[in-house]
Parts: sequence; C-alpha cells; structure tokens
Amino acid sequence: MTTVSAYEAKTHLPRLIRAAERGETVVITRHGKPVAQLGPVQEQRGIDMAEATARLEALRRRLPKIPLEELLSARHEGHKY
Repeated sequence: MTTVSAYEAKTHLPRLIRAAERGETVVITRHGKPVAQLGPVQEQRGIDMAEATARLEALRRRLPKIPLEELLSARHEGHKY
C-alpha cells in the first residue's frame, strides 16, 4: 500500500490510477492524516430479488415475534413531548 499527500495525488493522478488498475491501493493523506483510499474496484456479486426476499424471510422466521401492542408502545419511547 502506497501513501501520498493530497497535493501529490492531484499532481500524479494518472500514475495512481494505473497503480490501482494493477491492483495496488493508495492512501491519500491531508496534513499527514489518511482521508481517502484509491484502489481497484471490487467485483460485486449481484443478488437477485428472489434470493434477497428468501433471505429476509428466513431471518424473520428466526427472530422472536413481538406483539403489536409492544411495538406501538415502544414507538414513542424516549421522545420528549
């Protein structure tokens, strides 16, 4: 992992983009503190709607059932009137 200042990143952006294309990660700092990270794009696995729905339903079945009255009474908990 490479670390560069914001000024250096602005000045040498094409070089840093080529490094990211090669799989390197570059941390950009401002006044010595890390503020951004430039790196290769991670391939995101797409999840279809049916699979997402099935996973949410499975999670819902594992969670305890909460009575409606308890939900309604908790909705204003902590509010100042």
